[in-house]
Amino acid sequence: MTAKMSIRELMRNGKMITEYDYIDIEDRKRKEYKGIFISRKYADEVKAFLERKIAEEKEKKIDTLMQFAGSMDGESQGMSSQEIRAFKREKYKDA
Repeated sequence: MTAKMSIRELMRNGKMITEYDYIDIEDRKRKEYKGIFISRKYADEVKAFLERKIAEEKEKKIDTLMQFAGSMDGESQGMSSQEIRAFKREKYKDA
């Protein structure tokens, strides 16, 4: 079961937390979506999903940056991000 409520309603009626699988929280005055409250039953699954998602985003950022690593001195010109990573790992492994 799901529900949509304001933070104020959630604070006033704390037992609602146990009755629903998740609760959409919104600012009713401004009609603005604030977030979601997830039941304890699904918390571990959601945490695992978010950790994977965050790790993927970090990996994408690193890949984007690694394309430019070493490009000023030309040592990694024409390499893919994976090749640059392997090259940098090998070059700086003792550092």
